[in-house]
Amino acid sequence: MLNLTQLALRSADPLLGLARHVPFTLQRWVLEAVVARLFAEPVEEGAFDLLQGRWLRLEVSDLQLAWCLTRERRGLRMAARAPVDVCIRGNWREFVLLASRQEDPDTLFFRRRLVIEGDTELGLAMKNLIDSLDPEQLPPRLWRSLCRVGEVLREDLAQRQSTAAGSAG
Repeated sequence: MLNLTQLALRSADPLLGLARHVPFTLQRWVLEAVVARLFAEPVEEGAFDLLQGRWLRLEVSDLQLAWCLTRERRGLRMAARAPVDVCIRGNWREFVLLASRQEDPDTLFFRRRLVIEGDTELGLAMKNLIDSLDPEQLPPRLWRSLCRVGEVLREDLAQRQSTAAGSAG
């Protein structure tokens, strides 16, 4: 019997997949506003300067979504396509585990659940930057929600691994 959490996880994939049908202009408008607010201080402090004149592509493979990100004078800018220097690719669950700090970033990359392609040095610098961002900078409600989703995903992953190990033995 499914509990509420399992039901939510099972319904998340098809619901989140609908985001790929949202026009990019609207995605960019929303994401640039959110990113500008969430990362205002790190951008001001120069943390994202390594993206000046360079492009990072974040690709959420299972949702068929991708955004290109660069640093400009006025802040971070997104584009649908760009001559990317590095791509970080993974499924939405891995990005949530990374953002919520429920999984060690090095583990996600070592196990190839998140993949860096292109300029590896830039990709690793971005991974380290993301890992160094202070979650206390996020609105408290957002951080608590992100942590809760990350915890649920971590528990689900552990349960699936346990089930797989049990059926293999």
